[in-house]
Order: sequence, then structure tokens, then C-alpha cells
Amino acid sequence: MKLIDMHCDTIYEICEGRKRGEDICLRRNSLMLDLEKMKQGGYSVQNFALFVEQEKGVGSFHKVQELLTVFQIEMKTNEDLVVPVTTTKEIKENERAGKLSALLTVEGGEACEGRIENLHVLYEQGVRMMTLTWNYPNEIGYPNLQKETPGFPYAADTDHGLTPVGIQFVEEMEKMGMIIDVSHLSDAGFYDVLRYTRTPFVASHSNARAICPWVRNLTDDMIRQLAQRGGVIGLNYCGDFLRDPLEQNKNKKNSTQVATQMGYHTMPGSRATLQDIARHAGHIVNVGGMECLGLGSDFDGIPDYPGCPKAEKMIELADAFSDAGFHESEIDKILYGNVFRLYEEIL
Repeated sequence: MKLIDMHCDTIYEICEGRKRGEDICLRRNSLMLDLEKMKQGGYSVQNFALFVEQEKGVGSFHKVQELLTVFQIEMKTNEDLVVPVTTTKEIKENERAGKLSALLTVEGGEACEGRIENLHVLYEQGVRMMTLTWNYPNEIGYPNLQKETPGFPYAADTDHGLTPVGIQFVEEMEKMGMIIDVSHLSDAGFYDVLRYTRTPFVASHSNARAICPWVRNLTDDMIRQLAQRGGVIGLNYCGDFLRDPLEQNKNKKNSTQVATQMGYHTMPGSRATLQDIARHAGHIVNVGGMECLGLGSDFDGIPDYPGCPKAEKMIELADAFSDAGFHESEIDKILYGNVFRLYEEIL
């Protein structure tokens, strides 16, 4: 068994931990993901996101460079175990050498501060995928998940998509061979990406809205459209996006108040399970076909909980797919093959 995971926030957590004076590294740590866990879990490739949250008085491009430095130091320190990659040829070379591959991504297009030249700098530094937004509007476009939005977390933004600058960005990313990632993007923005690009793109860490109605997930039409384009959806392990934490609140008019009380993310004791992930997988495949599904754990960007998959025990998730009726060849596509195919096409 081998796998590719399209999204984690481990580099950000390491960086923040060091700011607090903690002795924390990528090789072995108490986070959800480290290199030793990856080796145990059968990983081939982990996409490491440089997560940029807007911060008043701090330049987003400066922040992404700070995170990049942490990534580069960890790659050098652990070169016996992991090698940064930008092509599928390098991934295969690492597999033959028994080493892990690290593909660098950015979460939050505000990292570029609206400047195409910064996008080119990031590409030269090894970034090969970028999530256009996080949870705030930026120069590129608008997100779906904003706590201030009436109807949070069920009301999608169907009015505000890519900005004129954002259109330039996705067109340039397509020319460069940088993968466009629509996780977090508004519904209107998703359809703008469809309108202004031609190549496959990804939703690196999103699930099915028909199963769990949070707007961070994709509608069936989005799944179909992304699949028809040749894109891939990475299953997100966040409990909130697997089972609706507000489903017991029948009065959706009060959803914002309840969501605020419960917090933005999964509460301790979440009911989400491996079977819930398999349920989303089954729905996405039924809607979009077997070629459109992969993994996007969101490790270290989500809270841990009892039912959450463990990086060192990914065989348990594979077993859950098997129990749900997926054949071995189909499981191989979900864990590895579909994302690798997309990488071969774009990188």
C-alpha cells in the first residue's frame, strides 16, 4: 500500500510551536503527522501546505517566506528520509530509493499579495499547488466559510467569485503548471475557475455537501464538473465536514449562534468515524466516477478526535474502504493513483 495526501498544515504548526519556544521537528513529534508516522503509514507523497492567515500589520508574502524557511530546514535536516519534489519523475525516484516525497503547496492566495511576480517567485521556490483562498476574502477571490455570513455554516456564497486579479492568477497558474486548488473557495469562485481555465484542478481537502451540508464541501454538480475536467477531490478528515455537528439543532435560523457556541471545528468526542469517510467516498465516486477521488487529510489543520484516521495506521482507512465495497484496485486509485495521474498531467 502507498498513498498521496494532498493537504496538511504540519509546517505551520511546527513554526508556531517554535515561536512558543517548543522543541518540535518534522521527524518525530506529538502532532498528527511526522515523517516516522508517514513511513509506518505507507506514504509516498505528502503535500506540505504553507498556510497563510491574514494578520494585521504583517505582510502575507513575508509570512509565507518564514514558513518556507522552516520547510527547507526540515528537508535538509531529514534528507535521509524525505526529499522535496516538483515532478512525478522525482516521486518515482524517491520510491525506488525508499524515501518519502514532499510536495510544497500554499494555502491562502493572499500569500502573493495580489502580485503575479510573487506567484512566480513561489513557483521558483518549489510551490506546485495553491489554494486560492482560506476563510477570508483576498485579492484573488472570496471564500465560502465565513463566520459572519448569515446562515453560517450552510449558506454558500453564489455571488462573489474570482476578482479580475484572481482571473489573471488562475490563467497564469495554468500556464505555469501550478495546480489550482478550490478548497475553501466560494461556489461562485468554483464556477469562475471552470469558466476561465481548461486543465484539471483539485479540491485538495473537501467532502460531499449532499452528505454533510457545510459549505466547505462540494455540491454534486461541483463534483461532476470537477470530475469531467479530470480533477481530483481529497477527502478531508475533519469531523465537522464528515457529519454535521449542528444536525440536532433543527432550527437552522439559530445555526450561527450554535456554531459559535460549539466552536469553528470538531468538538471533543466527535461522532465522525472511518465509516463516515468511506460514506463520503462512496457518494463522490457515485456522482463523479472512480477517477476523481483522493485523500486530503488536513492533518494538523483540524482537531484530533477518537474516530480520526491516524497517519501511522492508514491501513485502517483502507480497510474501511474495503468494508464499504471498494475493490483493491479502486482503493489503490483513491490512496494514490488518481492524484498521481493528475500530477503527471500538470506538473
